[in-house]
Amino acid sequence: MTTPDTPGPTPDPAADPAGGATAEHAAAAERRVLRTALRDTLLLVGALVVLGGGIGLLVAGLPGLWGALVGAAIAAFFCATTIWSMMRTVGSSPARMAAFVMGAWVAKIVVLIVVLVLIQGRTFYDPWVLLVVLAVGAIGSALLDYRAVNSGRVPYVQP
Repeated sequence: MTTPDTPGPTPDPAADPAGGATAEHAAAAERRVLRTALRDTLLLVGALVVLGGGIGLLVAGLPGLWGALVGAAIAAFFCATTIWSMMRTVGSSPARMAAFVMGAWVAKIVVLIVVLVLIQGRTFYDPWVLLVVLAVGAIGSALLDYRAVNSGRVPYVQP
C-alpha cells in the first residue's frame, strides 16, 4: 500500500490544538455577545421610554412622564456604559480591563450624584416613577446581559 504524494493540510500555528479557536476568534465571539447585550439593552430602554412614559403619564400626569424619561435616561447611561467599557477592552489584559471598567463605574457614580443633586427638590418629575423605571431598567439589563452571555458561543479557554 502506498501513501499519496500530496501532504495533508498544514496545521495553523496560531490555532488552539484542542478546539481550533484562535485568540481573534475568541475576541470576535466576545464582541458578538457584547453587541447582543447592547442591542437588547437599547431595546429595553426604548420599551421603558414608551411603556414607562405612558404608565407614568397615566399614574402621575406630566411629572410621571418626566420621571420615566429621567429614569430611562439614567438606566441607559448606566447599562450602555458598562457594555461599552467591556467592548473597548476585549482582548486586553485583565488588569487593563478591570481598570477601565472600574474607571467607568466611578464616572457613572459621579454622574448619578450630579444628576440627583440637580433634580433634588424639583417638582417637574415624579420620584416614584423614576425609581420604578430605573429599577426595572437595572434588573432588566442584568437579565438581558445574562441571557446574552449564556447563549453566546465564547470559548472557555483562549490560546
